[in-house]
Amino acid sequence: MFLEFEKQIAELEGKIEELRHLSDDGDINIAAEISRLQKKANQQLKSTYKKLSPWQKVQVARHPNRPHFKDVSKSLFSDFIPLSGDRYFGEDKAVVAGIGKFQDQSVVIIGTEKGDSTEERIESNFGMARPEGYRKAQRLMDIANRFNLPVLTFIDTAGAYPGVGAEERGQAEAIARTIEKSLTISVPLIAVILGEGGSGGAVALATANQVLMLEHAIYSVISPEGCASILWRSSNHAIEAANALKLTAQDLYSLRIIDNIIEEPLGAAHRDHSVTIDNLEKAIATSLVNLCSQNRDQLVNNRRKKFLDMHAGKLI
Repeated sequence: MFLEFEKQIAELEGKIEELRHLSDDGDINIAAEISRLQKKANQQLKSTYKKLSPWQKVQVARHPNRPHFKDVSKSLFSDFIPLSGDRYFGEDKAVVAGIGKFQDQSVVIIGTEKGDSTEERIESNFGMARPEGYRKAQRLMDIANRFNLPVLTFIDTAGAYPGVGAEERGQAEAIARTIEKSLTISVPLIAVILGEGGSGGAVALATANQVLMLEHAIYSVISPEGCASILWRSSNHAIEAANALKLTAQDLYSLRIIDNIIEEPLGAAHRDHSVTIDNLEKAIATSLVNLCSQNRDQLVNNRRKKFLDMHAGKLI
């Protein structure tokens, strides 16, 4: 699947695919022509992705082939044991949580999952968590704190689910309590924005000592469409909203809202999951080593100071 701004890349890769199915008849050196076109396609990819606009970044972050939490989980963690339910209402498939090992170190893992197939997306509510999902996250954070286990969270959500049932069960309170819990636990807490980091639904799981973000991910207080519908009363102004929201990893790093940008392969994460996950593993490992050198009081105090300074505008 090609995005709308990848038209030239699509044409080149289409020609390459056609040549791969031809036999060499002597009139043309097919291998050499494929190599030439592939080099041209790579150059086009590099130049295109070097100058993406904020709205184009939004499109890349939402690409359906982008690695989801379950792809990351399978590659990075061993002995993963999922833990279900919030012990109040029920299970929320939008939030996957459990205990596993990262490079032989036991950790608590919490991630939002959008799903791949139509059935999976419906089951996981397209990655939009309900109150029970956030309360499950709180429960796992308590377990991590009790057994001194680092917490790793992975965010890819358009936002918390705004449905009537979710509001009746205390959606806003659940998000606020999750943020409170994140500021209270005295173990290393690392958050990774994989694709979309939308609204309070993302902040609830990203109130961390270290916030890492993939190069072409987005993170904002509201979606561009939602922002446009409020300010202009029309989602047709989503491009203008995206430009104003400062939602790219590069903008957020310069504002010191996030702590590190994780490089994606040429043409973004959806083109090469393995390289993306390798880069992700290295970044998490580095952050974990740094945080594990701090004692419990330092972890809590540094995390709180970071967000208090952000609130007071001291980071900008």
